[in-house]
Formats: sequence, C-alpha cells, structure tokens
Amino acid sequence: MTDAAELRTRTREFLAAHPPATTDRADFLKARFDAGLAWVHYPEGLGGLGLARSLQAVVDAELEDAGAPDNDPRRIGIGLGMAAPTVLGFGTEEQKRRFLRPLWTGEEVWCQLFSEPGAGSDLAALGTRAIRDEASGDWIVNGQKVWTSSAHTARWAILIARTDPDVPKHRGITYFVCDMSDPGVEVRPLRQITGEAEFNEVFLTDVRIPDAHRLGAVGEGWKVAQTTLMNERVSIGGMRIPREGGMIGPVAKAWRERPELRTHDLHQRLLKLWVDAEVARLTGERLRQQLVAGQPGPEGSGMKLGFARLNQEISGLEVELLGEEGLLYEDWTMRRPELVDFTGRDAGYRYLRSKGNSIEGGTSEVLLNIVAERVLGLPSEPRTDKDVAWKDLAR
Repeated sequence: MTDAAELRTRTREFLAAHPPATTDRADFLKARFDAGLAWVHYPEGLGGLGLARSLQAVVDAELEDAGAPDNDPRRIGIGLGMAAPTVLGFGTEEQKRRFLRPLWTGEEVWCQLFSEPGAGSDLAALGTRAIRDEASGDWIVNGQKVWTSSAHTARWAILIARTDPDVPKHRGITYFVCDMSDPGVEVRPLRQITGEAEFNEVFLTDVRIPDAHRLGAVGEGWKVAQTTLMNERVSIGGMRIPREGGMIGPVAKAWRERPELRTHDLHQRLLKLWVDAEVARLTGERLRQQLVAGQPGPEGSGMKLGFARLNQEISGLEVELLGEEGLLYEDWTMRRPELVDFTGRDAGYRYLRSKGNSIEGGTSEVLLNIVAERVLGLPSEPRTDKDVAWKDLAR
C-alpha cells in the first residue's frame, strides 16, 4: 500500500467491519490498532503499516466523518507524545509489543520521571540512583522526582536514573520503564497557583525495576532521553489546532461579542497577537510536515518557546480586556485533574496556568540556548562541568 486511495479504502472496510455506533469503544480502539490504523507510520504489528506519517490524515478524516471514537489524546498525551516514540526507537521487540498497544488505546496512562528538586533545567545533574542487584539482575532505585504530570493516574513511567557516579554527568545515566504500582513508589500532589494539583512529586524508595524494563544500553540514558525531550517539545509547542484555536480563541470571541470592552490600544495588541498566533499555528504545521522525513530536531524548542510567550501575552491581554471580570476566579477547589488543560475554565485560570508554560517541557532559558547553539550555530556557552565526574560536582 503506497497511496491515499488504497488507505482510504482500507479504512472504510475497517469501519464497515467495526461500525462505531454499535462497537464497544475499547474494542474499536484495539481493533483499530491491530489493523495498523493507529499511527500508520509505525511498523506493521505495532499499530501501523510502515507508511508515510502524512497519510495519517487520510485515516483520521475517514474516522472523524464516521463518528468513530478517539483515544482521548489529551489524557494520554505523555504516552503518545513522549513514551511511544522512545519505546519505538530504543525498545526491544518484546517491549514494543508489551507497551505500545495499551498505551495507544489509553488502557495504560504514562508519566515522566525526569526532573528533580536539584536537577530541573540542568537535568543531566540528576541524583536518583539505580544500583544493580547482581543476584537477580534487577535495578534498585532510590530518589525523588518532581513536576510529574499524571503521576496520580499513571500505570507506567519513563524514568532516568544515575547508574555510574564516577563518570561525567551525561554519561552515567540509564533509562528505564517504571511500574508506578510497585512497592516503594509514593505519589504526592503539588498544588499549583491555579488551585489544582495537576503535578506531583514522586518518591522512589528501594523500587525494584527488572533489567527487562531498561531502554537502551546501560550508561546511554541521556541519548535515549534526547528522543523523549525533542518529542515533548514538539508535542507541547506544535500541537495541531484550528485557526483561532488555543489561547487566542476566547479573546477573539470576547472582542467580537463585547464591543463595550474595546479600546484602540487593546485592538492594536489583539491584532498583533492574532497574527503571531496564526504564524505559530502555520509554523507548527510545517514542523509536523518535516517530521515525515525523520525524527524531530531542535526546531521543536523554538516552537515551545513561542508557545509559552504567546500564551502568557494573550492571557494577559484577555484579563485586561475583561476589566473587573478578569479579576474573578471560578473556583479554587483542590482538584487532581486527569489531563492538562491550558485553555479551560475562565480567563483567570488561563492567566495563572500560562505562567507554567515557560517552565514545563524545558525552561525558556534552556530552550533559548538550544536554539542558539543547534539551530543558529552560535558558539556554545562555556561549561566547566562537562568532563568532571558527577560525584565531584559541587552541590
């Protein structure tokens, strides 16, 4: 199969065999994965057909027209956007077959155990330790992770831990898949400025991870993590949205429906931000098309930068436009939501939630360095710790 017409026919045949109106949602999603229509660019047997990534749009259009259920991608975004491409790129065949299907269908939620209290922007300085139990071959993990979205609902986590403290920080890290239901995994909520506890801190105490759940070679976890991080920035900054989707939508709607709020100054600012949002949307579409040719590169960092800046500026404008109404806040009740919602609820929520956009998924300061060095080719910043063993670093 090489063209859109054949794929469209195959999708229609699948729909005829599994009518969305009468097929159980979970059964429909499992059958879709097994038919290779989950992500067509993945290999056969792993939810795909080995086709070009661009052909996924053909499948999605047919399924949408038929009213087929989706896999609730916002709820399982970490699994889809970060865990899946990493498992595909570095996992064994057994790991791919074990993890990818329930990940895509949403049966198993994933989270990301990367950042630590002392290793956020400088992630490679992480101190969570994984020590090999020579008798069993398992790894015993101890440490603390922080800012973990969905940890309270996740079954699995992608985890990086230090396995060799005697080498420089980037070279002594190994990448694992951690079962969040195992003994020794403790999840505590982190209440945010919005009132929600969307994030968590995770404590790992003598958590036993089998070597069969290691991704990549021992000591090469930083290399594996780069795949995760690049995909993370694309999934956050390069989300597919319609025109006036995202933050700009509510502001534009309020402007049209509430003429009494308009001023010349606000009009000029709204026009500029509307154009910026549309440029970002089209740039994101171009970036996704570039992915057809291979893995995401550092350009995703630029998209993530723009996403954070735009969200903060637009949400600030919305609060100003609404005047006294913009100072109201719907509800400060402590919640532990199942998904990240950047644009939900009211203007006050959007304003507060957007403050985290320049921190999560890589801080804007770190991403500026990545764009400068890897996109623009500017000289690297001096780094005196690159060749120093992790155990000798000042802390």
